[in-house]
Amino acid sequence: MEDQEALDLAADWADISQGLRKDLGHQLHSQWIKPIQLGTFCKDSGTLNLFLPTEFSANWVQDRFHDRLSLAWKIARSEVRQVKIQVHPGRRKLADIDLRGDDGFGRRAANDAVPGMAMASIGEHGFTSSVGLDPSLTFAAFVTGTTNVLAFNAAERMSKVEQPQFSPLYLKAATGQGKTHLLHAIGHSYLQAHPRARIFYCSAERFMIEFVQALRQNEMMEFKARLRAFDLLLVDDIQFIIGKAAAQEELLYTIDALLAEGKRLVFAADRAPQALDGVEPRLLSRLSMGLVADIQPADIELRRSILESKLARFAPLSVPGDVIEFLARTINRNVRELVGGLNKLIAYAQLTGQEVSLQLAEEQLTDILSANRKRITIDEIQRTVCQFYRVDRSEMSSKRRARAVVRPRQVAMYLSKVLTPRSYPEIGRKFGGRDHSTVIHAVRLIEDLRKRDADMDGDVRSLLRQLES
Repeated sequence: MEDQEALDLAADWADISQGLRKDLGHQLHSQWIKPIQLGTFCKDSGTLNLFLPTEFSANWVQDRFHDRLSLAWKIARSEVRQVKIQVHPGRRKLADIDLRGDDGFGRRAANDAVPGMAMASIGEHGFTSSVGLDPSLTFAAFVTGTTNVLAFNAAERMSKVEQPQFSPLYLKAATGQGKTHLLHAIGHSYLQAHPRARIFYCSAERFMIEFVQALRQNEMMEFKARLRAFDLLLVDDIQFIIGKAAAQEELLYTIDALLAEGKRLVFAADRAPQALDGVEPRLLSRLSMGLVADIQPADIELRRSILESKLARFAPLSVPGDVIEFLARTINRNVRELVGGLNKLIAYAQLTGQEVSLQLAEEQLTDILSANRKRITIDEIQRTVCQFYRVDRSEMSSKRRARAVVRPRQVAMYLSKVLTPRSYPEIGRKFGGRDHSTVIHAVRLIEDLRKRDADMDGDVRSLLRQLES
């Protein structure tokens, strides 16, 4: 019987893990979910233990994926009432480096934020924040740029004393672009402007869990009354309420009740309301009736600003400008990965006593870099550079030393090193069999010219935009 139970648990975990892999993507799943090992299941208490190899990984998964894991297990097995995530017994606890610092928006490095359904208020003795509002996620800590300024301004307006012109506010952004940070910032700022306000923050998954528990315990009247007593409702990851008809209906009634009383509502999701499959039309109309503010992926200027804003945390450690430029250009999918790459690079340098350099970044961030790089080829770089400088393609491999030919060739070598994973010898072979030292010289020369010559820097920036578009 015990063997069969273990097999059943393993089969359920395989299904759950596969589902999470589809939701989270290969990289997050491999890093945080795949290392989880099944522990014991106590039928009396309904407690399932999940183990991870280090305290850091256990805390990380607890903070960011506990709600998702709990809900998945409760759906798979009704007898599972509690999921505990802890360090594997007998494993040595490793000393963890405190890099909770944040992603580019000052928040912890996962878009799920702090789990829980929580209320925050200001008491007689000043501000007290619940576990639902992270004190580091404020408007002051949010780095703005052209891609997120609309959402930032709308969020600020929502938190002001004056009644906003729109409600609800719907923040739409891909994972890791700052929508959860803005939710928390609205909560903090609103409390400062409305000291006696009652704020409700939760993820859509947590809303589902609380709703199901209220149903099972015949406490729906209390659940409804508690929801509708709040002045500001903040719901994150609303896409996870898809297909839950009863919960959608309750959320719909709650929205109507709060709007009728002039309350404020903010939702966040990774897609627009119209793209939420499985959501009934009435709820879709409520979600989109206010303002839908789209946060676009961070552009190169914003990525630079984010990295530079994080460097103060590592003073007096020096990070060369070419490393910042390399990270900002290469890690362009996700701001969380961007700052995670910076954290990893600096941690490695500190632990090994090495200086932060471009070579160290290339060596230690291989996985992140390969996942983010657009597959630009050296042939494509040569074609683009030749068109830009109006030289014949054959000059990339020729032995001619005329300045009008040498400089474009050096620019192409520099771009080949910046935009491709090719080594110096490999690049040299693509440029007429040149020695790797020639490529190194070209890369360093163009780097130096970019600092001193505005025209050269402008040329390189223009070429980078063409190649990365």
